[in-house]
Amino acid sequence: MIVTVASSAVNHRYLAGDPVPFYANKVGPYHNPSETYRYFDLPFCSPERAKDKFEALGEVLNGDRLVDSPYKVDFHVDVESKSVCRKKLTKEDVAKFRNAVSNDYYFQMYFDDLPVWGFIGKVDKDSQTDPRDYKYFLYSHIRFTILYNNDRVIEIDAHAAVDAVVDVTEDEDTEVEFLYSVKWEGTSTPFASRMDRFLLPSMLPHQLRIHWFSIINSCGTVLLLVGFFGTILLRILKNDFRRYAEDDESGEDQDETGWKNIHGDVFRFPMNKSLFAAFIGSGTQLIALTISIFILAIIGVFYPYNRGALFTALVVIYTLTSGIAGYVAANFYRQIEGTNWIRNLLLTGCLFCGPLFATFCFLNTVAILYNSTAALPFGTITVILLVWVLVTLPLLILGGIAGKNSRVEFQVPCRTTKYPREIPQLPWCRGTVPQMAIAGFLPFSAIYMELYYVFTSIWGHRVYAVYSILFLTFVILVIVTAFVTVTLTYFQLAAEDHKWWWRSFLSGGSTGLFIYGYCFYYYYARSYMSGFMQTSFFFGYMACVSYGFFLMLGTVAFHSALCFVRYIYRSIKCE
Repeated sequence: MIVTVASSAVNHRYLAGDPVPFYANKVGPYHNPSETYRYFDLPFCSPERAKDKFEALGEVLNGDRLVDSPYKVDFHVDVESKSVCRKKLTKEDVAKFRNAVSNDYYFQMYFDDLPVWGFIGKVDKDSQTDPRDYKYFLYSHIRFTILYNNDRVIEIDAHAAVDAVVDVTEDEDTEVEFLYSVKWEGTSTPFASRMDRFLLPSMLPHQLRIHWFSIINSCGTVLLLVGFFGTILLRILKNDFRRYAEDDESGEDQDETGWKNIHGDVFRFPMNKSLFAAFIGSGTQLIALTISIFILAIIGVFYPYNRGALFTALVVIYTLTSGIAGYVAANFYRQIEGTNWIRNLLLTGCLFCGPLFATFCFLNTVAILYNSTAALPFGTITVILLVWVLVTLPLLILGGIAGKNSRVEFQVPCRTTKYPREIPQLPWCRGTVPQMAIAGFLPFSAIYMELYYVFTSIWGHRVYAVYSILFLTFVILVIVTAFVTVTLTYFQLAAEDHKWWWRSFLSGGSTGLFIYGYCFYYYYARSYMSGFMQTSFFFGYMACVSYGFFLMLGTVAFHSALCFVRYIYRSIKCE
């Protein structure tokens, strides 16, 4: 029995002469990845009835706006110098193209779901030092080379014919004939591997060596910290335990010093309970979100140019994990004897979404003013708001109710006295800001090398594919944050400063501030981004990302410090 598979764009199988879907997506400055515009915002030849392709939520969030391209390509049919149209460019059209060429505009299209890029034109400096003497040329002939394997498209490349250019230096009416040609070539590359070529730059031996060097460097940092923790901190704790045990056995009435002296205050609940519990709940949700994204990445969901998959996953997983935030925040708030749990839940729901929404409103307004595809349509914004109101908020409330009704109690090995002890005067280096600087710098030093490659992927045109290494980097970041926070918490308690709750959270979360500081270095020293829109998008959204790291790592740091404090006070006799 012979089974035949119909040719279709859905299964990516075609017969000779079948039309292959070819969509134009966007144009924009090459060095400004967020500043993108619709393809036909430039006066190219457009089809008579160009239809927009339906986009999923993630694709719209990614700034994709696909429309029928002016190029008609049939499967396995070579085309030589076919005219798209002959167009009379007005002075305004010439000025638009010249501006695009001078700003290194590129175009992006999708052919059978394969991305294809090309530049709009070129600048001929001709040894001129004055930019006013430069010549600007528009490419008018695009050559497409397409590889196929049996009945499937495997690869496509676009090259401009350097001999077919139009001078757009002067503002004068110009007639242009836009041409294209198509050449089909056979290949043995299987269809399942057609996206592998986009992974190649990340998988080159020298690139992998750099990544592994980064991991080894990070592991060295972890080993140094573990060694410090094991040889110094544990030895000090052992001496403390022995000294306190000897004092208890002697029965002498001696003045207690050090961290045992504040056993009646160390578990005194922090100020601003509702805000603190909301921080813990939001941080836990972001940790769950991050781990879920890593799992999807490692199993191969985010393969190159799977348009909008990452944004869709972020929206869906964040929505589904809102119940975790509600449960953790309400449960912890009840444990520390909070009473206004409704206010606590609302604060938890807005703690991360509020700044993110405010940032989005500002940046979306900027994108609208620029008429960029980065601006979300009203319908998409409405859908996101409905998801938040109909799904996120109810899950947050249900999680909060479950957390509030939980019978888990806050476990403490020592009773808290009625009145707090006075904290002794400490040197400036024991203050919150210096400890935040120390606690943030060490974890940041373990990840900064890998951070560069992440930035070039998010804010550039590189494809990041070594998710396993990125996950190891994240694990190292968490471990270093925990060790540093525990160490600093011990020294804080040894100085008889019992207000460690907020200090531990701020110290652990301070790595997010270092990440945001790195943004300035990357923007001005390692990238070529420019312009108000791109600058706003970069620093605006990176502020939200850094704030997310602040919440995540602060939560990790607090729980690490809490486990440590419970351990040391459980190991001594507290009266």
